[in-house]
Amino acid sequence: MTRTLVAALTGAGISTDSGIPDYRGPRGLWQRDPEAQRLVTIGPYLDDPEVRRRSWRMRLETGALDAQPNAGHRALVDLAARLPVRVLTQNVDGLHQKAGLPDRKVLELHGTVHRTQCVGCKRYGEMTEALARVAAGEPDPACPHCGGILKPATVMFGEHLDPQVLLKADAIAKACDVFLAIGSSLQVHPAAALPQIALEHGARLIVVNAEPTPFDEHAAEVVREPISTALPEVLARLTG
Repeated sequence: MTRTLVAALTGAGISTDSGIPDYRGPRGLWQRDPEAQRLVTIGPYLDDPEVRRRSWRMRLETGALDAQPNAGHRALVDLAARLPVRVLTQNVDGLHQKAGLPDRKVLELHGTVHRTQCVGCKRYGEMTEALARVAAGEPDPACPHCGGILKPATVMFGEHLDPQVLLKADAIAKACDVFLAIGSSLQVHPAAALPQIALEHGARLIVVNAEPTPFDEHAAEVVREPISTALPEVLARLTG
C-alpha cells in the first residue's frame, strides 16, 4: 500500500518561538522597523555600502546562527520517521536540518543564511567566517577570492528564486497527498502558488498560521493556535 506523502510549506511563523521574528505579521520586523527591509533588498544592498554595513551588523547582533529548533520543527522530524515527508521552507535559518531532518528532505526555497555568496565570482563561503571578520573590525567584508561584494546565500527581496528549486517544489506539490502550510502568510509568490497546485492535484490542505491566509476557505482544516504547541497535535493525527 502506498503511504501518504506529506508536503510541508513552512514560513517565518514556525521559527518565531526560536527567537527569529517574522517579517509581515502584526508584530513583525517590518512593522517595528520599516527601514529594515532595505537591509535584505538586493538593490539597496548592492548600491549603498552603508546598507551593507548595517546588514552585516544586524546579522552579527541578532545571532540568527545560534537559534535552536522548537517543538514545531521537532514535530516534523517525528512525522518524517513515520511517513514520507518533504519540507519546502521559505525560511533561511536551517532549523529544520538542525532539528534532525536530512538535507534531502528539505528544499530551501529562499536559500540559507548559513553560507555567503559572492555577487561577482559566485563562490560560496561560510557565514561564520564572514561574521568573524565583521567582529574583528571589517564592516563590509569583501569576497576573499575576487574582492567582490559578499551577500548571504539567500534570495533577497528583488531577486528571483532558482528555477530548478521551483521545479522540484512544483513536483512535490503535485505529488503530495497532504499539503501543510505552516507559519506562512501565503502571500509571497511563487511559493504562495504551491498550495493551489497541491489542491488542483487532489491534496488535502491544512493551514496552521496565527493570521488569516488567502487559502483558509479552501483548507480542510485551519489551526490558529501557536505553532509550537498546535503542530505536534496536528501531525499526530496524520499518523493516528
